[in-house]
Amino acid sequence: MAFQQIQQETPILKYPEDFGLHPNVSLENAANMLFRAIQTSQNQPYTWTFIDKPQEGQIYLLFMPNPAQPLNDGIRWQDQENRYTMPVQRGTRELEVAEVKYGFIPNSQDTAAWRMRRRYRLHKGGHPQLVLVHYSRVPPIQIVPSLLNNPVRHYPLRQITDPPIYVMGDRAGHKVFPHPAGPHQGGMPQVGMNPQAMITQQNSNMEALERRRERERTRDGSGGVGVGQRPGPPRLDDDESADESEMLSTRTLAIARYRRNHELMEEVFRHAAFDSKKPLSSKRIYEGFDKAELEAKIIKLQDDVRALQAKAAERQARKVAADDVIVTASGHAPMELTT
Repeated sequence: MAFQQIQQETPILKYPEDFGLHPNVSLENAANMLFRAIQTSQNQPYTWTFIDKPQEGQIYLLFMPNPAQPLNDGIRWQDQENRYTMPVQRGTRELEVAEVKYGFIPNSQDTAAWRMRRRYRLHKGGHPQLVLVHYSRVPPIQIVPSLLNNPVRHYPLRQITDPPIYVMGDRAGHKVFPHPAGPHQGGMPQVGMNPQAMITQQNSNMEALERRRERERTRDGSGGVGVGQRPGPPRLDDDESADESEMLSTRTLAIARYRRNHELMEEVFRHAAFDSKKPLSSKRIYEGFDKAELEAKIIKLQDDVRALQAKAAERQARKVAADDVIVTASGHAPMELTT
């Protein structure tokens, strides 16, 4: 494409995981990947990078606030990018496809323009700023001689120092630094340390900080300082949550906030339970009853039981007498059992 011009460009936000090489990606597969990416992107920060000279079959998941902006990938395209939409997943979603053909990498071993790029995004039924990019091949055509050694960007590419960032969800906009900042966080992670080791070091630093807080709290309590005068322990205030989340891991923040909330609850319930000036009653539960009154009630209940038993016996006797009268009137003697 003869109208591609070299311009000052900025890095782009890319999902950090590698999807591998895939010669072909169907429309349904692209729609499924974009739909699943809505959930995974809420828990995974995106990294800043340049897409440069991708391989055939390469797949990238990008977050583009303006999906219509040009995408510089180090490839010289000899065709215009065409856009069209297709219904997918039985018409429940609409997939936009931006396709450009006949690309080559200047100053490389490419002797023909055989590269193709497709950009997919869910125009309806998904997140329109998530873009899936796939590189494949088409039947080659001849390279325009004037473009053969004409690059589309300046080299070398500048080094990127911007930290990863969450692009959606509750933490959208929060940056994720590779190590905790501040003089109280202990040593700095070593260059080349993997993410798991960095998180482990963050957790150990946070645990050391918690132990020091416990020692200070114990020392303050043993000095006889009143509850109302003792300064509260350092905590992660709400207005500092954004800054802290940029420096600490999610697990560390959760532990700190859990302990802070329980400290606040402990203060509330301690005041509610022990700050009353009325002395607690030491009487046993049964000391509020009168023994003589209870015995009188017992005697009355026993008399009532005996009266009810007498009435029941009288009723039974009347019933037996009535049965005898019925038998005599019928002229039949009662049946006797003989042995």
